[in-house]
Amino acid sequence: MYFVFISDLFLKDGIIGGGELNNHELCQILRKNNYKVLEINSHHLTEDFFKTYKNSKFIFGNFLNVPRNLFSHIQNNTEYIIYEHDHKYLKSRNPALYENFLAPQSEIVFKEFYSKARGILCQSKMHKDILVKNLNLENIISVGGNLWSEETLEYIQKISETSKEKKYSIMDSPIPHKNTFEAIRYCRIKDIPYELIPSCQYKEFLKKISQNDTLIFLPKTPETLSRIVVEARMLGCKVITNNLIGATSEDWFSLRGEKLISIMHEKRDIIPKTVVELFSDENTSHD
Repeated sequence: MYFVFISDLFLKDGIIGGGELNNHELCQILRKNNYKVLEINSHHLTEDFFKTYKNSKFIFGNFLNVPRNLFSHIQNNTEYIIYEHDHKYLKSRNPALYENFLAPQSEIVFKEFYSKARGILCQSKMHKDILVKNLNLENIISVGGNLWSEETLEYIQKISETSKEKKYSIMDSPIPHKNTFEAIRYCRIKDIPYELIPSCQYKEFLKKISQNDTLIFLPKTPETLSRIVVEARMLGCKVITNNLIGATSEDWFSLRGEKLISIMHEKRDIIPKTVVELFSDENTSHD
């Protein structure tokens, strides 16, 4: 089986976001399992490319830079899944703008693209529920977690026992929907000591989170999972958040430290297996 992973951006492009980290690890695990994987930026796609790789299995991460004239060809001539990391089926990309997360049909985009996929992988039960509510499709699956490298999970395990200060960690993000301002405001009103954690080298970022006993994160947009929240829990921290965190809908969210790290080790087997099985079942059809 030959996989082509398509995304707007990859780690190799210098983007170290949660989606990019997860996608990179999925490709690495598939390669370790002796599958060939080609990664290609979505803006490089052409109809000739799809004809050349017509026997491949396609995985779409972020796809907003896919040329619009290609969607009809993709939907009718390729086998593909969508690995959804946010809410690209909405014009606004933010279900929180609508009552009960249900958007008007006029706000739905890429509906046919989603409906023709062999599967839509979501990050959590909450993420899946929002997609089902808005798209009313049966090919939506929750993988209930994310992928971290073995090295990263071992590092998290190592620093999870760090002695912690009674202080709140706040991710210092310039991205408005991450809502750093509201987290700071909460701490000031409650007179709680806090530390702004700036963007820095990944392991250093994790180390800084591990040194405080609580993470506070109050996003404005539903987080499909929220890697930082899961990382904080794996690091043994408490979490203060709102109702927009997908991870809180998972049965494992009550776990911390080694027990949660063990769950994420298991996801390294479960998620790639799910991807392969979606393409292996030749009787599956979502047309």
